[in-house]
Amino acid sequence: MTATTTPSLARTFGAQSTADDVLAGRDLTGRRFLITGAASGIGLETARALLAHGASVVGAVRGIARAEAAASTLQGGNRLTWVELDLASLHSVRAGADALLSAGARFDALIANAGVMATPFRRTADGLELQFASNHLGHFELLRRTEPLLVDGGRVVVLSSQAHRVADVDLGDPNFERQPYDPFVAYGRSKTANALFAVEFDRRHRGRGVRAASVMPGNSFTNLPRHFSQDELQGLMETVGKARADAGLPPGELKTIEQAAATTVWAAVVADKDASGGRYLEDCAVAPVNDTPNPFADSVRSYALDAERARQLWDASEALVAGR
Repeated sequence: MTATTTPSLARTFGAQSTADDVLAGRDLTGRRFLITGAASGIGLETARALLAHGASVVGAVRGIARAEAAASTLQGGNRLTWVELDLASLHSVRAGADALLSAGARFDALIANAGVMATPFRRTADGLELQFASNHLGHFELLRRTEPLLVDGGRVVVLSSQAHRVADVDLGDPNFERQPYDPFVAYGRSKTANALFAVEFDRRHRGRGVRAASVMPGNSFTNLPRHFSQDELQGLMETVGKARADAGLPPGELKTIEQAAATTVWAAVVADKDASGGRYLEDCAVAPVNDTPNPFADSVRSYALDAERARQLWDASEALVAGR
């Protein structure tokens, strides 16, 4: 497409851009999006921005009544609907996917937005470590089941995090059965899994024009770190600041929710999907590889884009969900 038919392509977006900046001048009437975790935080803002530009949104949430209350200010009318599913329960994910498949309506993009962060150790009813189950395996099962609903040329956006830099996936012990549990290491592994999932999903489905990318939305104040006390959250921010300063990096900046949703909608609507497919995106751009061991540096570590690692994770994920 040319800049004359899509005005916002002529603009340059970055860390300060908002979701509305990215979508300026676009009419999304007739476009349809599935968003997990659409009732709060970045997911809610993503839904709001897409609806404001004419799109239809299906929000995948744990509780519809609570979601409707949270989203009562959205101007979507009957263009905003809900499907109930809990990403920490494979039974619930499959029931939600079956409901979507039964309805049969197609999607232009699937946005895997929901997540939990640094939770106390817990196993789900399926016997899986909670963060890996909620952040990765639930989305893995949902998106691979609903992939037939994606239009040819559709997009998949998977929210990862700067925290992927903390740890690669551990395919030998994904559920912390043989090692001490560390909540932030578990979170980092799940966010690396999100990026690797996008790599392999992209490889498997690009033949019909479907492209997938992972997104670092940026740090912002949402309810994601709800398992941190105020002192713990302050300590984390100080640790991040010191690590960046020691590496000669500028201080990390907090984004508003509107800014944090920008890269998601950029990936789902605006970005050249052939250039962004299979890549890790941040600040409305394809992120370069940066393998410095500093966990709070910018950009993406190469292990999060490794094609062979991505295939191995897919196979391991299939084995983990089978029979559960």
